[in-house]
Amino acid sequence: MNRNWTPRSWRDRPLKHMPTDYPNPRALARVEEEMSRLPSLVSPEETRRLRDALGQVAEGKAILLQGGDCAESFKEFSPDNIRGTLRLLLQMALALTFAGGRPVVRVGRIAGQFAKPRSSPVETRDGITLPAYRGDNINGMAFTLAERTPDPERLLLAWRQCADTMEIVRAFAQERHADQEALRRWGSAHPERQNPSLDPRDVYTSHEALLLNVEEAQTRLEPSTGGWYDASAHMLWIGERTRQLDGGHVEFMRGLQNPIGLKCGPTMEPDDLLRLMDVLNPEAIPGKLTLIGRFGADKIAERLPRLMAATRRDGRPVVWATDPMHGNTLQASNGYKTRPFDRILSEVRTFIQVASAEGVHPGGFHLEMTGQDVTECLGGSCEVTESDLPLRYHTHCDPRLNADQSLQLAFLVAEHLRVLPAPRAQAA
Repeated sequence: MNRNWTPRSWRDRPLKHMPTDYPNPRALARVEEEMSRLPSLVSPEETRRLRDALGQVAEGKAILLQGGDCAESFKEFSPDNIRGTLRLLLQMALALTFAGGRPVVRVGRIAGQFAKPRSSPVETRDGITLPAYRGDNINGMAFTLAERTPDPERLLLAWRQCADTMEIVRAFAQERHADQEALRRWGSAHPERQNPSLDPRDVYTSHEALLLNVEEAQTRLEPSTGGWYDASAHMLWIGERTRQLDGGHVEFMRGLQNPIGLKCGPTMEPDDLLRLMDVLNPEAIPGKLTLIGRFGADKIAERLPRLMAATRRDGRPVVWATDPMHGNTLQASNGYKTRPFDRILSEVRTFIQVASAEGVHPGGFHLEMTGQDVTECLGGSCEVTESDLPLRYHTHCDPRLNADQSLQLAFLVAEHLRVLPAPRAQAA
């Protein structure tokens, strides 16, 4: 199935956006070895359950809601912040379920979303050039040589935070009895739209598989099936900047049994997408591959239709989702990086319209958001203005929707999904 693949075979391929400037390679190798002995954060059984649930999304019977921090940080880690994001994810899922008519698969950008690709490996201020900030598991934000020098010990600190986060995630999921009862009552009233294979308690984790040395260290063989699972998260994705067909990131991901996301941007061509599908899901397993469009409100209507048309003609099962965040980033007049709510909503609307026109299920939504009352994205019902941005701009990388903006988006999306045909009932 994965001929000539091992968890280390990525090391012989070209790599992009992985730090190579660790001052002590031996210390890095020691940390990688230590990480390979750490406990698994997720189980193969949980991972297969998510893959099955995403298979329901691919069939048009469910919706994927994937959201959370742009980049997790050591500074903002707290049970309250995690619970706030999980609560928001659940509230958005309820809005989509009740109005949109389909159960929602909840996947957090959580418990591992630290590292971020950067446009430049360095940053210059006042004539001083230092390594760029790449995420708290690599280096620090402060503009000093000591902070910006990659430190492998940060990888262990990040793993410990991920383990603590997973405990909170699992406890939170078990506590939501009232929400589960609401879903049960809704399912009883709408048996034609109920899907017993989706457990409302499940909250899955995901992150971009950027640091392949970390992912390799967390990859485990399940003896009973002979399959390899990355035990750092239920789902991982390949970014727009690292999806080269001959690159190390595609090579690593092709050998995993985990569900895989693939970011698809405005430069992707249909033939390139089909070749990546050949490599990443050669057995055409439903729920294995999620295609996450990230075009920008001004490009999606032009670039998305031919990609969707190509996958529809191909016939292999995929989940189509939209990331309306990354293509809609701009710099405000006061220098803050931000995203206008109206452009985010516009890309979501166009995604649903294009999918409907192409006969494709608009399966999912991939958002950078937080349960905190931040002022990072412009507009929305809370009417964040450019002058508001400095008030509560806390992100460590890109701007996030706050709780009010996220819920508003969920209700508006639900209204657009309401017009879709109801999923066909499963045979008894």
